[in-house]
Amino acid sequence: MSGAAAAVNHASSRVAGRQAVAVFLIFAFSYFISALVRGVTATLAPLFTAELGLTAGDLGLLGGAFFLGFATTQLPLGRALDRVGPKRVQLGFLAVAVIGSAAFALAHDFLGLALARALIGVGVSACLMAPLTAFRRSFDPVAQLRANSWMLMSGSVGMVASTLPVQWLLPTLGWRGLFWAIAAWMVLSMLAIARFVPPDAPAVVPASAGGAGTAVSGSYAAVWRHPTFLRLAPMGFFHYGGLIAVQSLWAGPWLIEVCGWTAAQAAQGLFTINMAMLLSFMAWGSFVPRLYARGWSAQRLIAVGAPLSLVALGLAIGLGSAAGAWVWVLFCVGCSVVSLSQPAVGLALPADLAGRALSAYNLVIFLGVFSLQWGIGIAIDLLRAAGWETLSAYRGGFALLLMCCVASYVWFLCRAEPSPPAKPH
Repeated sequence: MSGAAAAVNHASSRVAGRQAVAVFLIFAFSYFISALVRGVTATLAPLFTAELGLTAGDLGLLGGAFFLGFATTQLPLGRALDRVGPKRVQLGFLAVAVIGSAAFALAHDFLGLALARALIGVGVSACLMAPLTAFRRSFDPVAQLRANSWMLMSGSVGMVASTLPVQWLLPTLGWRGLFWAIAAWMVLSMLAIARFVPPDAPAVVPASAGGAGTAVSGSYAAVWRHPTFLRLAPMGFFHYGGLIAVQSLWAGPWLIEVCGWTAAQAAQGLFTINMAMLLSFMAWGSFVPRLYARGWSAQRLIAVGAPLSLVALGLAIGLGSAAGAWVWVLFCVGCSVVSLSQPAVGLALPADLAGRALSAYNLVIFLGVFSLQWGIGIAIDLLRAAGWETLSAYRGGFALLLMCCVASYVWFLCRAEPSPPAKPH
């Protein structure tokens, strides 16, 4: 991951040079594992459906349980990051993820799998927020956006690994062996963090600018009412949440049930989708500094780039069974620009609120993922029960997603912020 060096060259003197690169890569490895376990449901969906007889709603709930567990931790996680620091928080949460992965490998029914998957979601919920909080404390604004893109790129590598590589390992490991291997990788990540990541700096205690909350009070009020947060929250819920819901689950069932692909073909399609996402985040990491230097803010990039995903989603609904992986590549790549909203929220608030700002926005995103992932499945089941054919039921479920994404984009365009973001130096 050669771009990691570029992402961390702007680090403050507290973490600099080769140590900064090492810290970045260690955090990136833990996020790689988080993304792999997040996306593996799409690859394993045919196996779980056949073995456990799951409906579309059950499959959506099993996939969504991860995101529900993930979402429930975000507010206490934000306070912990600001008070305790990223290193210790990351280690504590990863220990929970190890327990959850072992429980998933041992589960024998749907309820056990769902509860274990929720526990995994709790455990990996700091894998992005911890490094982003560290970056917010140490990096300048442009470097934060670049580092965010490179972290998401490492997540995309994990999503890629959750497709064909998992399919290749299944005959040897089985899905239970796979989750034992994931638990072992998490332990390895914990050892690397404990050994090589510097100790957390003391918690920030001065009052934020303008008197809006402090690290001592732990209040989220300044975050909830901030104009940037309010403007971007609906897009985080529906647009960013929709991206993850499709990428980590529903693209797979669409390719199998709507397009008639085999499980192996669907895994290849998911591989293509996730490779495209990897390249997208790599490109954002490379071009964001140049675009910022020319006056392009995250909000302006979102306004220009997001419509591609809306067009692609409408195209998928219209094409139906002809909407193969290439359409979902367009949708996911179009949505990737919305990833810039997360560091934009972090930059809009003072550094001593960084953990809470990032975690609050992450809560919005993953509540969206859970709601949309389960909601699409419920909509498909209800429409099938009403006599709709599979293709029509899927079209109906995704049409609801499209309407929500369009509404959130219109809100974003109409909601003004008091002043444009300051141009980074």
